[in-house]
Amino acid sequence: MLVKTYGSAVFGVNALTITIEVSISGGNKYYMVGLPDNAVKESLQRVESAINIAGFRMPRQKIVVNLAPADIRKEGSAYDLPIAIGILAASGQIPSEELENYFIMGELSLDGAIQPIKGALPIAIQAQNDGFKGFILPKQNVREAAIVDGLIAYGVETLAQVIAFFNKSEKLEQVKINTKEEFLKNIGNYEHDFSDVKGQENIKRALEIAAAGGHNVILIGPPGAGKTMLAKRLPTILPPLNLYEALETTKIHSVAGKLSAADALMTIRPYRSPHHTISDVALVGGGIHPQPGEISLAHNGVLFLDELPEFKRTVLEVMRQPLEDRKVAISRARFSVEYPASFMLVASMNPCPCGFYNHPEKECVCAPGVVQKYLSKISGPLLDRIDLHVEVTPVNFSELASSREAEKSEYIRKRVIRAREIQDLRFADKQDLHYNAQMSPKMVRKVCQINEAGTTLLKSAMERLGLSARAYDRILKVARTIADLDGSENVALEHLAESINYRSLDRDGWAG
Repeated sequence: MLVKTYGSAVFGVNALTITIEVSISGGNKYYMVGLPDNAVKESLQRVESAINIAGFRMPRQKIVVNLAPADIRKEGSAYDLPIAIGILAASGQIPSEELENYFIMGELSLDGAIQPIKGALPIAIQAQNDGFKGFILPKQNVREAAIVDGLIAYGVETLAQVIAFFNKSEKLEQVKINTKEEFLKNIGNYEHDFSDVKGQENIKRALEIAAAGGHNVILIGPPGAGKTMLAKRLPTILPPLNLYEALETTKIHSVAGKLSAADALMTIRPYRSPHHTISDVALVGGGIHPQPGEISLAHNGVLFLDELPEFKRTVLEVMRQPLEDRKVAISRARFSVEYPASFMLVASMNPCPCGFYNHPEKECVCAPGVVQKYLSKISGPLLDRIDLHVEVTPVNFSELASSREAEKSEYIRKRVIRAREIQDLRFADKQDLHYNAQMSPKMVRKVCQINEAGTTLLKSAMERLGLSARAYDRILKVARTIADLDGSENVALEHLAESINYRSLDRDGWAG
């Protein structure tokens, strides 16, 4: 007898429908075809044990399991459950009439318990697109699938529950999620707040500008100056995720298996902070079984690279294209996938190996030339993609001991949102342009026009401070963002002057 069940394979952040065909006929061998990997081939041992524990029998006949389309490689253990149900239906132990209405996915333990899977949300979206009635999946993943409107999501814990459902001897409880309510429930609910940071008003201002224009930023300062503390609070002043961004971000984390059982929808912007020993594959994604990297997990949020010069140069260089294109394409001999990667890069670094170059109180003990060598670990092309270079100085005791409450993130966020609204109007007719940091040189000339006095100031600053040519466009972009924060239609002299201060690493002689 031939029976079909339905599941899915995840490629990138999207899913593809897989038909699991089970045929039982005369003979005594098991065959698994359709480009299965080792985890899929091993499923028959798990399936046999789970079926026996559930009180049913594994047929002692020729069983052929085909995973169609057969030219696409099937990976992982999530096909265990549809294979088990297919075998039981093909052997006449459960009816097969309802199988065509459901996607079924889940890994089986030997005792019949169902383990969680990756990519439940994109699979659920694919099931809805293909017109399936429902999706039967592990209970740990059911909240992800339940946010897809028009699809019935059933969370199950054991194979016996699924068998009883198709035998109509037990009903499964549908999990319902109000997507709008779930989205609004925790939006803006951040653990950290800018009011926790004492002093550092100039750094907070720089991060406000970065958030308003979507600019990448690097913080340079000695150990203990508060660089990491400030970076952790940057997501709290970014505009809240809209529903489309929340779904897109949730899909990526679902594919990577990073969502907890309690999460249905990510409602706060992600913050990722990988260690400097990370490999280039872990950062950008890929691998034998392709997975999103840290830059994709930071999509619509913040990627913080602490101690930037300590990262391997190859790791930093692979970020150059994603920073420009806001997506990463992973191409290998057997597959090609694309992951979104639109993130704000926030990097921090000490000014030298000992950490105290340019320190107001402590003396740098690095040998001559060491500072320049340390800074040269960051390549020019990567630095070219960072708009704001901000020097962070230590907080003095009087500021630390002050009882005056600092400004809360919610007030800064309101100003950022107003500036973003101005940019939304400005770039309304541009499909892939949303904020100032994304402007091309041609767009900079059009949007960031300055008067004669501004031109004189910029010329003087570039000559006096020895600013590089690449600083020119960056200064204009940041000045445009400062003007947006002020609600100004034109880029004024004070906006240019402030923007020029945020190009520390471009100054000749900064590192001796």
